[in-house]
Amino acid sequence: MQTELSKKLGVEHAVFGFTPFPAVAAAISRAGGFGVLGAVRYTAPDELKRDLDWIEAHVDGKPYGLDVVMPAKKVEGVTEADVEAMIPEGHRQFVKDTLAKYGVPELAEGEVSGWRITGWMEQVARNQLDVAFDYPIRLLANALGSPPADVVARAHDQDVLVAALAGSARHAVKHKEGGIDIVVAQGYEAGGHTGDIASMVLTPEVVDAVDPLPVLAAGGIGSGQQVAAALALGAQGVWLGSIWLTTTEAELPSPRLIEKLLAAGSGDTVRSRALTGKPARQLRTEWTDAWDSADGPGTLPMPLQGLLVADAVSRIQKYEVEPLLGTPVGQIVGRMTSERSVRAVFDDLTRGFEKAVDRINRIAGRSGQ
Repeated sequence: MQTELSKKLGVEHAVFGFTPFPAVAAAISRAGGFGVLGAVRYTAPDELKRDLDWIEAHVDGKPYGLDVVMPAKKVEGVTEADVEAMIPEGHRQFVKDTLAKYGVPELAEGEVSGWRITGWMEQVARNQLDVAFDYPIRLLANALGSPPADVVARAHDQDVLVAALAGSARHAVKHKEGGIDIVVAQGYEAGGHTGDIASMVLTPEVVDAVDPLPVLAAGGIGSGQQVAAALALGAQGVWLGSIWLTTTEAELPSPRLIEKLLAAGSGDTVRSRALTGKPARQLRTEWTDAWDSADGPGTLPMPLQGLLVADAVSRIQKYEVEPLLGTPVGQIVGRMTSERSVRAVFDDLTRGFEKAVDRINRIAGRSGQ
């Protein structure tokens, strides 16, 4: 599964794997793909440095990258406390009432939420980059569009390629104009922040719009046959995220959450603003239903919503409150029916890819050539 882009980066397979877990990122690179570590959960530079040190020690010299979140539109605030002060009391009360309805216990006295997503704030992301550029990362991806021009220039100065996610051809063209090297065409089926256009439509539109820039297809991809389809649509690789959540190297905080993922079908997700304030595909739960209800207060813009629900999400995960327990995940969750190693996922991807290519060759009358 090699393309011009995978050869340029020195990887065996044109499979780019996004994950918040260092062990998964390293395993993806060792398996012949390109591991990309999500940085949004790192609230302190030392935490990111610790995990990049770990990846360096376990990636066997293979290339890897980093994914940050630098929103184009942000709530202005000097500190996290300044931003927290913007949260209306009515929204705080809604969170309290919802947790009380389901009997979610409080965190222990002095215990701090483990789910602070201040990484949505630009300065936090810039602090992450100050750490990351001390490491031999080969790719910097931004999950919410093109990074600021000075960040793109800084990456290029260090021979780091820059990628940005796009949910439409119009967004993709803006990325190209901003000096981006790779566009990730993220379809409606994808987990996390995603747009309204399905991958089968979006991928060729973006390929045509940004030619000759390389495009990675994302959203609903979890089999080798789908990888082959993405390449047939003009992509130079695929960007996979959800499929790694149920790998044995992942570090999901709750056994019950893993069980929910393994049992979920492709129709058991929903695009909701409940987690971050922007539409993000995730497991549908009674938590997402509460926020999406007409009786609720409505969600807040990023990053206010994420800060508002941070403690609540930690409590739900810690105490495994099943009706509320969820995570960002794409529609590909319907294929995630067993825990497998990252290597096993790659074996499945490569076998499925070969079968798809053989099938097309037979249809085209090229069997045996």
